[in-house]
Amino acid sequence: MRADEPVQLGGTSVKVTRLGLGSAPLGNLFQEVADVDARSVVATAYDAGIRFFDTAPLYGYGLAERRLGKVLSEKSRDSFVLASKVGRLLRAGVPPDPTQFHEGEAFYKSAPEVSPVFDFSYDGVMRSVEESLERLSLDRIDILHIHDPDEHYEAALDGAYRALATLRSEGVIGAVGAGMNQAEMLVRFATDADFDCFLLAGRYTLLDQSAFRELLPLCRAKGISIIIGGVFNSGLLADPRPGARFDYVPADQDLVLRAQRLDAVCRRHGVPLKAAALRFPLGHPAVAAVLVGCRSVAELEENIRMFGTDVPAPLWEELRSEGLLDEELPTP
Repeated sequence: MRADEPVQLGGTSVKVTRLGLGSAPLGNLFQEVADVDARSVVATAYDAGIRFFDTAPLYGYGLAERRLGKVLSEKSRDSFVLASKVGRLLRAGVPPDPTQFHEGEAFYKSAPEVSPVFDFSYDGVMRSVEESLERLSLDRIDILHIHDPDEHYEAALDGAYRALATLRSEGVIGAVGAGMNQAEMLVRFATDADFDCFLLAGRYTLLDQSAFRELLPLCRAKGISIIIGGVFNSGLLADPRPGARFDYVPADQDLVLRAQRLDAVCRRHGVPLKAAALRFPLGHPAVAAVLVGCRSVAELEENIRMFGTDVPAPLWEELRSEGLLDEELPTP
């Protein structure tokens, strides 16, 4: 399986590459990234054959969209697929969103002086799309996801979904999705509306397969493609050490120990843990692509190499025998 292999999303005409570039780190998630470095990451990804780029207004409060668009606006628009998200508007003069802080420290560093405001209304979504296009300096977005509507299901379904379905019916966008860090609400969306794809962050990884029993079979049956984000679970599967993050905050000891056990099995087979983490989700037929977020060209190039690394069947078998993977989980 190649990083640049194209795959169709659901029943749409949208095709993404198996490996996509997520842009949260380019919005200064956890640490600052210089403009020149951010642009180099995007340009290098494009030159390497990656043609799927994911962003959101939340990422750096507009910074990631601007940085991504700076490079992509110079490319042929039909040569790549772009996903962004709706459900948060960026506004000045409003209180900070407490969910974007941990112990008083902001997740996004040196962000513009605006704050994200939840708005899943029909009109709010239409404004969000217009504002994203302006920041991106592009004339269209191919995939739009309803972003983290955890406490706003009804508003998201009645307002945001209706707006996105309208844009899809008019040919303005190619695919309607939802992006979340949980599987349960995506099950509800899959049941109640007509989605083309979901961006599932952190819930189908080597550490957490909670989406396996209900969401993935449902999406497979309905032809909804899954894009996996958070494949390293915020860093713990990239570097399983005490203090590493899981779901954006420092991981507890049990998770660190489990990640270290996964790492030990990988080492016995001569495979980097990163490689196994990147390849694992694609063993499931509902999964179309995985996203990686990178802060530097070196990090991006390493992830591309990891994606192309062969992971032998005995490694997956040992993970099962060690109780680290369910016997029923499909593997690449």
